[in-house]
Amino acid sequence: MAELFEPLELRKLTIPNRVWMSPMCTYAADPAPSLAGRPTDFHLSHYASRAAGGAGLVMLEATGVRADGRISPFDLGLWSDDQIESFTRLATAITAAGAVPAIQLAHAGRKASIDRPWLGGAPLNEDQLGWTTVGPSLDSFPGHPAPRELTVEEIGELVQSFADSARRALLAGFQVVEIHAAHGYLLHSFLSPASNRRQDQYGGSLENRARIVLEVIDAVRAIWPEDLPLFLRISTTDWISEDDSNDRQGWTVTDSIQLSRWAGERGVDLIDGSSGGLEPAPIPHTRDYQTALAAQVRSESALPVAAVGRIDDPQWAQELVSSGQADAIFLGRALLRDASWPNNAAVALGASPRFIVQYDYAL
Repeated sequence: MAELFEPLELRKLTIPNRVWMSPMCTYAADPAPSLAGRPTDFHLSHYASRAAGGAGLVMLEATGVRADGRISPFDLGLWSDDQIESFTRLATAITAAGAVPAIQLAHAGRKASIDRPWLGGAPLNEDQLGWTTVGPSLDSFPGHPAPRELTVEEIGELVQSFADSARRALLAGFQVVEIHAAHGYLLHSFLSPASNRRQDQYGGSLENRARIVLEVIDAVRAIWPEDLPLFLRISTTDWISEDDSNDRQGWTVTDSIQLSRWAGERGVDLIDGSSGGLEPAPIPHTRDYQTALAAQVRSESALPVAAVGRIDDPQWAQELVSSGQADAIFLGRALLRDASWPNNAAVALGASPRFIVQYDYAL
């Protein structure tokens, strides 16, 4: 039996298989103020083709809950009701191709306001469509200007921005929302003691540093339907504590396990277990550098977990699920190379590919 291609039920949503498209920034949105944040025809083709290729769930790239929450001026955003219609096109196309439409909501924090990576990814100033970034403290991301420290009042407004964007995502037709609390972006920078120097209720202890993430979960869960699942992407570690050359304390897998337990109590249904991102750091060059930590979070938090990171072999993907290390896998670069990776993997593993009817008839 190829468990990788068995359905997964979360709340009352049935996802047709366990091979999912990971959120990956494409930097393809039009930066013009009148069009900012809105998906383009590129996004429509990009996501619909992966759904048609057999992915059980297709998750949109990091979508800013505010204009200053985008990683770059070329990223998606859902901070206005005027943007809903353009996202509806994507959700409808993904659904029509047989996949579950999902969206990742994010705020890039101190790593925001940069150029596209193939142009160097340098910080942008206001004359270049950039903006002043924000963070938990005045500490800057390496190579970036120092952010402005958020006030307690602004933190409350930010939490509400996540809920407002989730409401818009629901109206657009998405069936899964993922809160992005990984990769050194704003929520992760609150979580890690390496970047959070606050002395108030949002800094210091693990409970305080996790407070904003738990408040975002509560706010989103309050408006997200009871029968639809909520995901949380975390960096299981930011690789600082594991770095012998770095004497600071970072975010660890033990912290991730505790956060996952708290998140589950508040209505998160699945942990998307990634890693890294707080700053450049040595990362193990092994194929299971992330999946092993995701498996540990699954084992010790009792929450379903999706593994991600250099997964490109169907047999390994099957092993991760069949052995109980993960409940699903998120594919990244493998799906960029081959939009039909899931269907091809199903054939290789002796399972039934999920061809859409037009393709199945032609074959």
